[in-house]
Amino acid sequence: MTQPVSKKKERSTLSAGDWEQQALVLIAEQGIRAVAVESLARRMGVTKGSFYWHFPNRDALLEQSLLRWEKHDETNLQASLGAISDPRERLRSFFRRTGREKLTHDVYSSLCTASDHPKVEPLLERVAERRMKHIEAAFGEIGFAAEEALHRARLTYSTYLGFLQLQRQHQAPNLSSEEFEAYMTHVIATLIPEK
Repeated sequence: MTQPVSKKKERSTLSAGDWEQQALVLIAEQGIRAVAVESLARRMGVTKGSFYWHFPNRDALLEQSLLRWEKHDETNLQASLGAISDPRERLRSFFRRTGREKLTHDVYSSLCTASDHPKVEPLLERVAERRMKHIEAAFGEIGFAAEEALHRARLTYSTYLGFLQLQRQHQAPNLSSEEFEAYMTHVIATLIPEK
């Protein structure tokens, strides 16, 4: 039989980051409205007291969780689109990461369904603007004029968003399947011109 976790132990073993991460997992699975202190505490096997040691209320947890996700997304964006010198390879990496960063993309997809939420709307705008800027710049480096680079960036981003939507509806290929690899190869060949 498990011993109840003391409040002192909960404070010392769980960090604010643990709560934020679990809130993101819940957002990915069930949406932003599912984030509740009591249900998170149950999932984590602790009392609500541990939560209040780190956050004054649910809104503070939500805000910090979303900022954590945005920071992680920005880091991934720099890795996939900022640190690679070849613009074609940068664009390929953007698509390839769809299959590798499942939680990040699941959270984003879930947030898109809650775009009218006051904490979500500005976050989605910042993230989309940052991503589009990187994608547009890559097309510009390939040699497209400004207007064409912008159009191609929108088409590329629309394809990404469409794939996330198909995933949520269970109509996209399994991320670890050969079918997914074939799809990614096709998308890349269609959207990113060879030299």
